[in-house]
Amino acid sequence: MAGVPLIGRLSPREYVALVFGSLFILVEGFIRIIILFLPKPVINWFYKRSRALFHLGGRPRDKSAEKKQADRILAARDFGELCNVYGYIHEEHVVLTKDGYLLGLHRLPSKQGKKKDSPGTSTGNPVVYLHHGLLMNSEIWVCLTDAERSLPFVLVEQGFDVWFGNNRGNKYSKKSIHHGPNSSKFWDFSIDDFAWHDIPDTINYILEITKAEKLSYIGFSQGTAQAFAALSIHPQLNEKINVFIALAPAMNPAGLAAPIVDGLMKASPTLLFLFFGRKSILSSTTMWQSIIYPPIFAKVIDSSLRFLFDWHSLNISPNQKLAAYSHLYSFASVKSVVHWFQIMRNGVFQMYDDDVMSPITRTSVSSYRPARFPTRNIVTPIVLLYGDRDSLVDIDTMLSQLPDHTIAKRLHTYEHLDVLWGQNVDKDVIPEVLTALAQHSDDKETHAATGGLETTSVTSE
Repeated sequence: MAGVPLIGRLSPREYVALVFGSLFILVEGFIRIIILFLPKPVINWFYKRSRALFHLGGRPRDKSAEKKQADRILAARDFGELCNVYGYIHEEHVVLTKDGYLLGLHRLPSKQGKKKDSPGTSTGNPVVYLHHGLLMNSEIWVCLTDAERSLPFVLVEQGFDVWFGNNRGNKYSKKSIHHGPNSSKFWDFSIDDFAWHDIPDTINYILEITKAEKLSYIGFSQGTAQAFAALSIHPQLNEKINVFIALAPAMNPAGLAAPIVDGLMKASPTLLFLFFGRKSILSSTTMWQSIIYPPIFAKVIDSSLRFLFDWHSLNISPNQKLAAYSHLYSFASVKSVVHWFQIMRNGVFQMYDDDVMSPITRTSVSSYRPARFPTRNIVTPIVLLYGDRDSLVDIDTMLSQLPDHTIAKRLHTYEHLDVLWGQNVDKDVIPEVLTALAQHSDDKETHAATGGLETTSVTSE
């Protein structure tokens, strides 16, 4: 199919998608501006109307215990309130990165219903560090409808000192000593910056506070990519992590399930800058979330995931979706998403490509190649837990770019988000994590902690 002039090698179909996409974003922006000037009573009226329409036709109201718990989680405004739902007391910490960003960290140092006597000090327990994925924050780990399926709550009850990281720019890390969040310079970061600064600076802070020699790293989605990148370029960091457990690992996904969007973004990833500017991507999501009835918002998210990734989320209960989707989105830079489409287009886990060339100027023999993350140099033991229905995981390609000591374990019928919120994560995922923590650590305390799996339980309050 012939290409369209001035847009590189876009097909006519992709060119039409570009035009309609631009129009959609302009209309959405116009509606958003109008909503900002509407009085609150008017917005509340629209919210109530959307709720009435959703229940039109006698849709039965769910009065189950899970629905009540989902409503409590839905009403929680932040990480601390989510922990309070289950009777946990958290700590807040702040890390200053070497390039001036202030990252918010969360910590669960004590078991359910207990409070640490001296906050901000060592517990003497083995340390686990959890890191979220793209467009997320630390809340994704603690928004489950029962505590037994929440990995961090189980880890705390098993005797671990559990820490949660947050990427620069998200809900808990939207501050820098150099630039304000309204400046495009604040948002000028990609996966490279997470790897060079956020991950190693966070780990060093945690080890300094806990007085531990090493910690265990558990990442989800982009949280795994950031660790792959950081461990590959910081050899000394490998000495500080006893095991890296990658949940729904992300390194070089093949692409999106929606052919038009996939082709358009791969043809020119920087088109995202044209659509969304150079600051935060999808920043209006929080506004729409506040004015749309939650079950309708959940259906919008479901439809979007099905369109973009072909995920049907059958392993996640409707009430779990209602609870979790309200805590799913957080701010991220457009540049970090552009970085992912560069990786998808080239099929390699590379650093951000600043030398953007039009596809017309590219030849079969290139005088320039973006630097790649040397992931085969990683020394830390790696355990991959991936779903066999996850469209973002090409396990064979991933293993070819990782060291030979990598262990990969398949989760049957699991998609991407199922690894976090699936109905059976307490049977399929959490036991695998506890086994990996025990097998890949020479810390006696870790073995003692994981050895209590059969006798320690988490209760829902």
